[in-house]
Order: sequence, then C-alpha cells, then structure tokens
Amino acid sequence: MFARITKQPLFVLLMGLASLLMLLPSLHALSLGNFRVSRPFFYSAVAFFFVTAMIAIAMDGRGFGRHQARNQLLTLVATFAALPLMLAFPFYEAHGRISFLDAWIEMVSCLTTTGATLFDNPWRLNVSLHLWRSIVGWMGGYFMWVAAFAILAPMNLGGFEVRSSGVAGTGRNLSQISRIADPSERFTRFALKLGPIYLGITLALWVGLLIAGDRSFVALTHAMATVSTSGISPIGGLYWSRGGFIGEVFIFVVFAFAISRLTFSRGMIGEERSPLLRDPEVKMAVALISMVAGGLFLRHFIGVFEGRGEESSFIAAIHALWGGIFTSLSFLTTTGFESRYWTETSSWSHLNTPGLALIGLALIGGGIATTAGGVKLLRVYALFRHSERELEMLVHPSSLGGAGSEARQIRRSGAFVAWIFFMIFALSIIGVVTALALTGVQFENSLVIAVSALSTTGPILDIAAEDPISLSGLRDISKFIVASAMVLGRLEALAIIALLNPDFWRN
Repeated sequence: MFARITKQPLFVLLMGLASLLMLLPSLHALSLGNFRVSRPFFYSAVAFFFVTAMIAIAMDGRGFGRHQARNQLLTLVATFAALPLMLAFPFYEAHGRISFLDAWIEMVSCLTTTGATLFDNPWRLNVSLHLWRSIVGWMGGYFMWVAAFAILAPMNLGGFEVRSSGVAGTGRNLSQISRIADPSERFTRFALKLGPIYLGITLALWVGLLIAGDRSFVALTHAMATVSTSGISPIGGLYWSRGGFIGEVFIFVVFAFAISRLTFSRGMIGEERSPLLRDPEVKMAVALISMVAGGLFLRHFIGVFEGRGEESSFIAAIHALWGGIFTSLSFLTTTGFESRYWTETSSWSHLNTPGLALIGLALIGGGIATTAGGVKLLRVYALFRHSERELEMLVHPSSLGGAGSEARQIRRSGAFVAWIFFMIFALSIIGVVTALALTGVQFENSLVIAVSALSTTGPILDIAAEDPISLSGLRDISKFIVASAMVLGRLEALAIIALLNPDFWRN
C-alpha cells in the first residue's frame, strides 16, 4: 500500500499532505470553542482529501514519462504557485473579511518562507489562523530541504552547480539510482531521512523557548519560523516575547542549520565528511557576521565616545553587540527576526542603524540545500576565491593555484556559474522594481519590496526601510507581482531558465 502511494506524482502527495495538515488548525480552533474557524478547515480537509484521492486513483499506474527532469521542475513551480490556491481556501473562509487574492498571496508568502504579511496588526488575526500560517511556512521549509536533495542536487541547481562539473539544469551527472528511481520515490526516501531531523530540531527549540519563559503557542510558532527561516510570528517578532536573552540564544544556535547543509545532511549525497568549521559556507558566514556586526558596533561606540549617547555602561555595550550579531545572522539566514536589543543599540548611541546592511545580508542569504534564500553563501565564496586568485596572478603571473581539484573547480567554472546567477538575480531585482514602479509604487519602496520577495526575507519591509512598508495598501496587480517575485526567489531563476531547455519539450 505504501509503495503504491509513493508512486503517485509528487504534487498529488503534497495535496494529500496539505489536506491532512488542515485538521491541525481545525482541532486547535475546536479546543478554543471557535467553531466559526474550525468548520472551514475541517470541511476543506475532507473535501480536498477526497479530491486528492480521486486524482490518485485516476493517476495510478500511469508512470512518469521520459521527461522526468521537466516534470520535477514543473512540480516545483506548481507547488509554490498553484498549491497556495488550495491552502488559501480555508484561510479565506475562516477569516471572512479578505479577498481570495489576499489569502492566496498570504499563503504564497508562507509557503515560500518569505514571511511577509498583509496584516499590519498581528494581534487582530485569530490565533488558529496564525497557527495555519506557521504550519504552511514550516511545511514550505521542509519541502525545500527535501527538494534540494531529491530534485535540485541531481540537476545541478540550487547552488550545487558551483561544485559540480556538469551543466546546470541538465542533470548529466545523475547517479544510477537517481536515474532509475521514480521522482516521487526518491522524494519520499529523502523525506523519511530528513523528516525526523527537521521535526526534532523544531521540538528541541520549542522546549528551549518554553524553558526560556515563552508561552507555549508563541514558542511553537517561533520554533517553526526559525527552523523554516520564515520569520512568521503571531506577536510581531521577538521584541514582545517573554523568552528574553535566553530565548534568543536558543534561536541563534538553530540558525546554524540555515548556514550549512552539513549540519544536518553530512554524507547524505556522497559529499566528503569534512569538519564543519572547514566548510566554506560556515567560514564565509562567520566573516560576514564579524564584519557587519563589528562595523555596526564600532559605529555606535564612536557615537557614544563623541558624547551623543547618554549611557555608556558595559551592559549597554554588551546589549548593543549582541543585538547586532543576532540580527545580522537572522537576516543572513533570511529569517528576519529582530533582536529585542537591536533598538536599544540606537538608544545607546542616539544613531540610527542603517537598514542597507541588513538588505545586503539578506541578498547574500544562507547555505545551499537549506531553507534560507538569497544568492547563497557558496556562490559568494566562489566569487571571493576567484577574485583572490586573480589578484594573486597580478602579483605572480606564473604562480599555480593549487589547493586541489575541488578548489580549482570552484575558482573556475564554479565562479563563472555563480557570476551568471548573480547577474540574473540583479536583473530580476531590476525587473521587479520596474514592474512595481509601473503600477504606481514609489521607487524606494519598490526596491525594498523586490529585495524582500526575491531573497524570501519578509521582515525587511518593517525594519530596512525608513518607514514600515504595508503590502495591504498595494493595488491588486502590485500584490500579484510581489507574489510572483516570491515564487521566483524561492525557486531561483536558474530553475525557471532550465525549463526553457528545448530537450525538455522535444517529443
């Protein structure tokens, strides 16, 4: 029975999973006596599960065809663009005061782990709806974990192309198992391997936040938001949580899983078992956080030294330093949680903290095959190594690079592909900014919204701009552009371009 289920198309399996997850907010609302919210989720779960079962019966035994790579990429696009239509239906019915377009955009934001919301005041949204937003974001993060190893890695996409000798998007260096196994079978295999790890990290952080003093519901949603890097919060962020400094320390530790895939998948796809501290992504993350957090602290320290601040105690300096380190790492992982000590930093020196630094960190993003978005640390590392080698050759033209074949691969073809992706990412920002500007959005706001959507870092809208940007005030066409940019940022442009490969569509 299980084998027949796993042979179903991946999108059908996701529909079934989404239908079952709708029961969780239904039961939560039922426990609170809120039948108006419980009924839409229960009825939607039953209806969509029935539809999924009918589709599964119709698709049973049909096979997957010859163009598996094309079908997998189309499944990724459908997951982030079409599946939110299904996820938005109970949300729309339970809320009752928003349009279906707004509900769809909210679900796209959650599923892509962007975390941007149309609700400016989170306190006015029902707690069961907040739970559904967190569940969808958590499911989106888990889906990206599994899809990175089951779909993107065999096709040399998602950052794996930097270290691979194959052509990005072609999947020419697939192993024999990945060529023979059905896509859904391979996806299920990795899902079973990664599922206990993903769930275990979430539960461990939940318990840690409970110990720190958070309420159970808030601790659970913040744990799911941290692991999935969605930044979804039912109370508007960590400032209003009761966890305090201890809670932020627990969250800070879990950020490591968005920096390097080796923290949870060592040796899973044949990678060498090198020490974590020698991983290029970890070293690049440490360097970036040190430079940004250290620079921000030095800026505020100079402000206090010049007499602008009123308080120069050692405790205030520690708070300022921790606020800079935590918030910098949070935005580097594209989670977007703001430390409660981040605002105290400005109060300490009476200097505003530039949001441009956080925008830059969000653009770089976390590690490949993680839930983080952005350009990815490995691509930045490849460009850094290539630049370093070019400078060496300016001084010593006849020198040899050395450091092994893998290092030469990263410096040459890896840096070439990384530069192409960086240019495509920059052009995507320009395209989204232009499209938003044509719909009447101010240029400054368009730029911040474009970076937020393409890097899947929704909280940038509240902290990086001079004034918080409200998506609810945009026109419908602007909202649709933002949602499309979220899907593009989550899938990455290379995956979309790979769909244009003529070999995929040739009969």
